[in-house]
Parts: sequence; C-alpha cells; structure tokens
Amino acid sequence: MRKKIAVLTGAGISAESGIKTFRDADGLWENHRIEDVATPEAFELNPLLVLDFYNQRRRQLLQCQPNSAHTALAMLEKDYDVTIITQNVDDLHERGGSTNIIHLHGQLLKSRSSKHEFPIYDQTTDIEIGDLCDKGTQLRPHIVWFGEAVPEIDRAIPVIQQCDILIVIGTSLMVYPAAGLVNYASYNAAKFLIDPHQLSLPCIPNLRFINATATEGMATLVTELL
Repeated sequence: MRKKIAVLTGAGISAESGIKTFRDADGLWENHRIEDVATPEAFELNPLLVLDFYNQRRRQLLQCQPNSAHTALAMLEKDYDVTIITQNVDDLHERGGSTNIIHLHGQLLKSRSSKHEFPIYDQTTDIEIGDLCDKGTQLRPHIVWFGEAVPEIDRAIPVIQQCDILIVIGTSLMVYPAAGLVNYASYNAAKFLIDPHQLSLPCIPNLRFINATATEGMATLVTELL
C-alpha cells in the first residue's frame, strides 16, 4: 500500500506564480480592507465593489501559470497517495497536474447563488450585477468569506489524521480553522514546513522546518521523497 501524503498549502505557493499574497504588510488586501471585500456584510452593503474586486482577481488568475512547486507536488503522485488541502482559491494545483484537491476557501473560477449553496457554476468571466443563478438570485463568487462556515474542513480532517507524511507550504499557520489542521496529524507522521520566513512555530512533533521559498523547498523535498 502506498504511503499517504497530505499537503496543506497557503498563499506562499501561489505568490511565485504572480498572485498577490493574502495580506500585505500594511494590513490591506490589494488596497482594500478585508472587511470591505471579503465578508457577507460587505456583499450586502456594496455588491458592486465586491464583485469588481473578485472580477479583477479572476482576470489576474487567468494570466498566471503554475510554478515548479505545483508541478513538484503532482510528481509525488507517482509514488504516493497525495491529497492537497489548499487555502488558496486559485486553480494552479489543478493546472500543475495534481488530481486530488480539497479547496477549503472556495474557488475563484466558480460562482453560486448569493442565497443558496447550490448549484455551483464554472465561472471564467466577470460576474455582473443582474447575473442570476437558475433559482433567480444574484450570483456571487464561490468563496468562503470571513464569518462563513468552512464546510470542506470536515473532509480535510480525516486526510490529515491518516497521512504518513504532512507537508505544509507557504502558510503562516495563523488563519483558523485551517491552521488547526496540523494538530490532527499523528505523532509519528513525518512533517515538513516550507516557508522563506522565520516562523514562530507551534510545538509539533517530528517537524522539519525548510527555510526556503515554495519552489526551492519543493525541489529539495521531492528529490528526497522520490
């Protein structure tokens, strides 16, 4: 039986593809306060601003390409049973060749009703005011906003619990509930954290910190694991 690898990824892995990280040093997200573009209340108050913000991000994503960290993770599927759990809303893991991905925070290239969880649509063009779902309500990005439930967390927990190897890439382990997933890994599981910044790490057994960018760290790790 092939060993199981669980991979938890954050903004750092997509940054090297040109996608801006979640929050800049000034506390703003692409010149917007988080509260103004990433909450249900913001959408209720100013849907035009929120839709425009995500329309811009969607256009940017379509111009970006997966980097070598994404493709290195796909290479691991040759010898391992790999599941990627990502906090990112892009599709770079899919385009990089990975086949088993859990999107904790939704997907930028999908949309859904502003009133109902389903159905979910593929969305590669802008969402405009007046674009309606099949049930007749305004479409919104299929994104988990602050203050909303993270339904995919229930799929992610058993993946972490059952893994033999846990790889964490490009996340500061500060945003919950995703950050709490590492605590579900077994004591004996080998754990690797790849990040270019010196993190204040929680006490995690069998953890090896690789102080490198996502592409550099994965180049090292994939050679070691394959």
